[in-house]
Amino acid sequence: MRRLACLALAAVLAASPAAVTTAGASTIAPATTEPIGIALEGWPYPFPVSYFEFVAEGQTLRQAYMDVAPTGKANGRVALLFHGRNFPASYWDTVIRAFAADGYRVIATDQIGFGKSSKPDLPYSFDFFAANTAALLDSLGISQVDLVGHSIGGMLAARFTRTYPERVRRLVLEAPVGLEDYRMTVPPVSDTFLYDREYALSADAYRDFLKNSYSLSVPVAEIEPFVSLRERLKASGEYPRWVKSFIKSYQMIHDQPVVHEYPLIATPTLFIMGSADHNAPGKPYTTKELGAGMGHNADNAKAIAATMPSARVVVFNGVGHLVHLERPDAFNRTALEFLDQ
Repeated sequence: MRRLACLALAAVLAASPAAVTTAGASTIAPATTEPIGIALEGWPYPFPVSYFEFVAEGQTLRQAYMDVAPTGKANGRVALLFHGRNFPASYWDTVIRAFAADGYRVIATDQIGFGKSSKPDLPYSFDFFAANTAALLDSLGISQVDLVGHSIGGMLAARFTRTYPERVRRLVLEAPVGLEDYRMTVPPVSDTFLYDREYALSADAYRDFLKNSYSLSVPVAEIEPFVSLRERLKASGEYPRWVKSFIKSYQMIHDQPVVHEYPLIATPTLFIMGSADHNAPGKPYTTKELGAGMGHNADNAKAIAATMPSARVVVFNGVGHLVHLERPDAFNRTALEFLDQ
């Protein structure tokens, strides 16, 4: 692994929880190759971004979030959105607007290590993320939420619901990964291997990954802003630290399965799946024979839902891993009909 330079921090942050707000902006990113900071400084989010500060293992961290008020008649409920691994919370734009119009207060947060949040040199775990987010909700005076999790955010949503069942009224899982135990099919790989692989990833390779691994049903142009973002991150002086943070999330997916916990979730749950979604983290690292049995996500969701006290599955035909971006109107309608019951 390339040696990371030691950098001195020029600013000292307060250790007590606090909120700092920055102005919101359009989600259309400017067409530029200018370097961008690894906390996505300058990357537009659709609504104002605030920060929840807390201390973990002696480090002061900042967790970014958007807190959006209802635009329709308020229903008194809060929707909490958990993002996927390859996207910042800004990609929830259309979901936030639809939920707010339905009367929800919406909280969309970047987990530590992602988006505009801190990238600390700490172990990552679903328990760590769940506890941080519970503390964020406490700081906002929110006792209960309707929870929506996409991809790795679905794994976190399952763990959050298991840990804080009284805080989750209803649960929506959009194309979650972790519907199988990857330890059974994918051998462990080292941080060094993952670091070098991510560091060398070209724009074309990343574009192909998003298009093919996610089986997208939208034009490639729809994902181009995220390819551009990755390239601009690569031009940052802190890019090695971003990569080091990013690979921790892969190890978390592999080493910390949640699939065995689903039968213990009594919260009413809706899986929203794409029939073409065969995303399977770690599949390139296993054998062809074992890989062939991975990523049957819609079928896995149906089998898992049958073991849960109150769960059902909706499958969108011809849709891949990014349901809320590929079929925004249908996704919002399906999720809100379930949550409004």
